[in-house]
Amino acid sequence: MTEFYQEITPGGYGIAIKRKKTLFSEQSPFQKVEVFESDSTLGRVLTLDDLMMTTEGDEFHYHEMIAHIPMMHHKSPKTVLVIGGGDGGTVREVLKHDTVEKVILCEIDGMVIDACKKYLPTISCELDNPKCEILVEDAIEYIKNKENMFDIILIDSTDPMGPGEGLFTEEFYTNVKRSLKPGGIVAAQSESPFVNKEEIKKMYTLLKKVFPICATYTSNIPTYPGGYWAWAFCSETVEPLSYWDERRGEAITKTCKIYNKDYHNARFALPNYLKELL
Repeated sequence: MTEFYQEITPGGYGIAIKRKKTLFSEQSPFQKVEVFESDSTLGRVLTLDDLMMTTEGDEFHYHEMIAHIPMMHHKSPKTVLVIGGGDGGTVREVLKHDTVEKVILCEIDGMVIDACKKYLPTISCELDNPKCEILVEDAIEYIKNKENMFDIILIDSTDPMGPGEGLFTEEFYTNVKRSLKPGGIVAAQSESPFVNKEEIKKMYTLLKKVFPICATYTSNIPTYPGGYWAWAFCSETVEPLSYWDERRGEAITKTCKIYNKDYHNARFALPNYLKELL
């Protein structure tokens, strides 16, 4: 009998993936961490508390978007903070930018990092890069006393529940803003516009209290709820689509499966129902 992984949204629909075998499944102090081999073109799959996080087959849809859209708006991003993102995919994409001197990965759950290093090497492959510093700690506490430290902050968090819940508060966003250097940019995953309407509304209400510039960009992610995802783009001074580095852009596009200049420019075009929601 075929076994399936299933994630059903509150709307009563979702995805199903054929499972081949479980590679890793343990309970950390924060959540259930599982990696399984699928019997599909998606390859290996990471779930946290049985919720989809990433797959080998479509991870680039997420990681290229959270990293390159904000990074390409900055003229010379040198210092980058990634909050969450223990699978390492966002770090991998950040380090494609040759201006980067240091990227700090602040992930609360060391088990996620260890499992992904062992079982998802194509995603976690840059976590041992000398430019990458890994901190296994709570980003809420880490960011509290930081000022003028980062050019880019990427909030690659889980959903607003469990260990990720505190990353969706006005206090946290205020601390994030204070830790940015002048001209700094924040990008934060902001759930599915189709599935998580109330969560998005609440999140952007808080972000707009903190950041004078707060925009939304979207893209498709085949295995995420609704297949359609949003990220918040926030800054004190940088407007969306105000800058794109031709040299870096050309080099990075050659390494990407989805990201290019045309795709970049189209990400801020929003459907009417999302405009109304925001």
